[in-house]
Amino acid sequence: MKIRSIAFVLPQFHPIPENDLWWGKGFTDWTNVIKAEPLFKGHYQPRIPTMLGYYDLRQEVAREAQANLAKKYGIYGFCYYHYWFNSKRLLNYPIDEMLRLKKPDIPFMLCWANENWTRRWDGKDQDILIKQNYSSDDDKDHIRWLCKFVFTDKRYIKVNDCPVFIVYRDELLPNAKETANIWREIAVKEFGFKGLYLCTTESFRNVKDPSLINFDASIEFAPHQLIRHKLKESFFNKICCKLKIKKREVLNKRDYRKAVDLSLKRKIPSYKLYRCVSPSFDNTARKNTNGVIVVKSSPRQYYRWLKGIVYSFRKYSEDENFLFINAMNEWAEGNHLEPCKKYGLSYLRLTNKALKKTAEVGSK
Repeated sequence: MKIRSIAFVLPQFHPIPENDLWWGKGFTDWTNVIKAEPLFKGHYQPRIPTMLGYYDLRQEVAREAQANLAKKYGIYGFCYYHYWFNSKRLLNYPIDEMLRLKKPDIPFMLCWANENWTRRWDGKDQDILIKQNYSSDDDKDHIRWLCKFVFTDKRYIKVNDCPVFIVYRDELLPNAKETANIWREIAVKEFGFKGLYLCTTESFRNVKDPSLINFDASIEFAPHQLIRHKLKESFFNKICCKLKIKKREVLNKRDYRKAVDLSLKRKIPSYKLYRCVSPSFDNTARKNTNGVIVVKSSPRQYYRWLKGIVYSFRKYSEDENFLFINAMNEWAEGNHLEPCKKYGLSYLRLTNKALKKTAEVGSK
């Protein structure tokens, strides 16, 4: 049985004028990754990349190396985050170059990361740096740009000749169904596409039948599955809180193994849902002691999760056969398949091993 494994890719790893202004000259996500420190005994920080190093995604050689590494270990394609703010795009250089050069040779799709940009790194509306202003006119401009410059690329991933496009948080749209209707009409009538294949993610517990908003499918957002399961605070930490003593440990720890157990037990809904797994999660590189750390993660536990999802995989049609991995390179969230000093190629090798088991699994 064929599974198309799609890894999310963050294009944050190159400087842009806006980030220079907001965060300091030359800022990229590596800025946070490099300065991270362990906050308790056994805490894996900083995360040091090996093999690919501290790459700059403006460089063709870096984009090629990233794609070649993914393909070598069984990743079918990439889902790049796409940042659109009323015709203004941010972090777009790697994608623009990929489209211009027709390299790297890897199938891809886009996910519109449609949150406000803030100073809190979490999508909340405080301290807004750049805001989303939704409108039907912007919906039209957006889909026309996508149809003209992106969906026509031969590498772009499609279902039944319909380009796949993901919206990260559909609940932020004033009327997601109306937006979907506008997008579909323009794609068909103005650009001659057979249609669109629209997906939303189950981010922030956004779980619903996608057909209610005229979308085709939902995608699990695995990092948010991981951070739901909070570990109990230690007696030491509780006493420190009461006495207002500076804590030696981070309280906000979550349980990777429990998240995996519950994910593997999930009852699959009647609507189309694509499963998703995640290597780990730790955003203290961005938020320091205010971050969330998922503990008890390891390549072995990740393999258990991915293998379980593969064995229960549901293929909806010959083209509707996606399995998502979040992520290839979320280094500042401690969530990456790319090799690091501690684990090397373990996550990629086990990804490949689990995906190869699809030959042993019949269609569901």
